[in-house]
Amino acid sequence: MKDVNTIVKNRQVRAMGTVIDISLPDETPEELMELAETRLYEYEYVFSANDASSELMKVNLNAEIKPVTVRPELFHLIELGLSHSLSDYSRLNIAIGPLVQTWRIGFSDAKVPSKADIQQQLALVDPKQVILDKAQRTVFLAKAGMKLDLGSLAKGYIADLIVAELQQHGVQSGLLNLGGNILTFGTSSHADGLWRIGIRDPSGGETDWKRLLKIEAQSVVTSGIYERTLQAGNRNYHHIFDPLTGYPAETEVASLTIISEKSVTGEIWTTRLFGYPPAEILRQVNALPEIEALILLKDGTEFLSTGLKKYL
Repeated sequence: MKDVNTIVKNRQVRAMGTVIDISLPDETPEELMELAETRLYEYEYVFSANDASSELMKVNLNAEIKPVTVRPELFHLIELGLSHSLSDYSRLNIAIGPLVQTWRIGFSDAKVPSKADIQQQLALVDPKQVILDKAQRTVFLAKAGMKLDLGSLAKGYIADLIVAELQQHGVQSGLLNLGGNILTFGTSSHADGLWRIGIRDPSGGETDWKRLLKIEAQSVVTSGIYERTLQAGNRNYHHIFDPLTGYPAETEVASLTIISEKSVTGEIWTTRLFGYPPAEILRQVNALPEIEALILLKDGTEFLSTGLKKYL
């Protein structure tokens, strides 16, 4: 996924394991560009599941030991992610950390775990064992070895936070691209004021676009099985796990794109729905007026939610 708009003032940052683009109007003061970049690094430190010194890792390292007081942003995202993890038929699970760290897909030490290892980690992937105290703003993991992983939510949540702060400082429009997770605000430089967002063809290269979406001040989030993979023997494993089996989700879907107002909303629903058949994804999306979906299958077939055509 990529923005295909005229960039006026752009800053590229390497953070959260990806390349991030901050695109703001030319008249934006340099200190606000600096502010956006600083916030990216600050939030990366808070939400990282791979930095042993991060605030999230303090929670993980104290599993079964003690509750940990966290800053409001982290508590809110854990609270939000937990509510969706506990929802019926949701494939989102913020307690999936043990599986992610066992497979390590996307890292140099990635491997296919044994069935015994997977079963051992599955016993720890239980969101019901995540205990929150809203009054004290504490998070407690009730079983030793549990690990929270907010990787499926954090980029969208961070984008929402940064855009809100930029708007408070008077920035009228802009676009944040956090490794393909795109959030726009205000109007674009195009005559119609709409933003152009290219959706990658899963069977093509990084610059091969399957669709071009025209959106207002909205977010576009895509999850795809081509983003991070592990080749082992004659099998190719992607990084989107089924929290019930412990293996990458068995699916005919190559990518799922969600259009929403908030970026974290797109993150939530791409994760909640990925792994379901297209008909079930569409059934759930069409029942939710705040989101639309574009589904691309491995064989090139595409499915559109009821309201998506207006964005084409």
